[in-house]
Amino acid sequence: MATSDWSGVHPQAIVDPSAKLADNVTVGPWSYIGPGVEIGEGTEILSHVVVKGPTVIGRNNRIFQFSSIGEECQDKKYAGEPTTLTIGDNNVIRENCTIHRGTIQDRGETRIGSGNLLMAYVHVAHDCVVGDNAILANCATLAGHVNVGDFAILGGGTMVHQFCQIGPHSMAAGGSIVLKDIPAYVMASGQSAEPHGMNVEGLKRRGFSKEVLLTLRRAYKVIYRQGLTTEQAVEELTNAYSDIPEIRPLIDSLRGAHRGIIR
Repeated sequence: MATSDWSGVHPQAIVDPSAKLADNVTVGPWSYIGPGVEIGEGTEILSHVVVKGPTVIGRNNRIFQFSSIGEECQDKKYAGEPTTLTIGDNNVIRENCTIHRGTIQDRGETRIGSGNLLMAYVHVAHDCVVGDNAILANCATLAGHVNVGDFAILGGGTMVHQFCQIGPHSMAAGGSIVLKDIPAYVMASGQSAEPHGMNVEGLKRRGFSKEVLLTLRRAYKVIYRQGLTTEQAVEELTNAYSDIPEIRPLIDSLRGAHRGIIR
């Protein structure tokens, strides 16, 4: 449905006639939904939210007041190209978040997966990819082209340099400045961020077995305690643990570390 006659759209909201809203989308007062926007079933847009297109938002999301979703990016190379933002399902986007569309210099799309929590004042810049079930705490900031893996956690005030990769199940402590990639499962903190072991408590909560946790601790020592290069660590981990599927995300994050990993 594309008109503000739908009872879920507040009379003081502005919805462009070309926007496509599912029948049970709600839009609060003084929010603006622009052209080229699609919003899926059950999504709730609270008051004073701006959503610009081309943007596709999935089902059952909640977007809180004063957030800016799908705005043009802040890259000086951007020249008005019709790049996109795609947001999945069941995300919570809290107050004053800013999420920008992509650039043609990359994939042309910024993408947020499903089940994520973006706390207040989070910024997701152009061409970023956030996986599923990640948590970005208050004021976490992603520069352009950053990838955040599934179940990753960025503490409040974390700042991530452009093109960095945040591995799945990893964690950065509040106030960290991330200048290189954080491998999967690794805890990081500092300015600039350094590794501080595996995210064992988080992995326990997600049901990782004692045997797998022991293997991940051993893998951490291979990466950080034996003086190996990243390439050598990948080779050793592949040879020693190729039969353990939980090691694969760690190996993949090392292989894809074009900026290098935190040390």
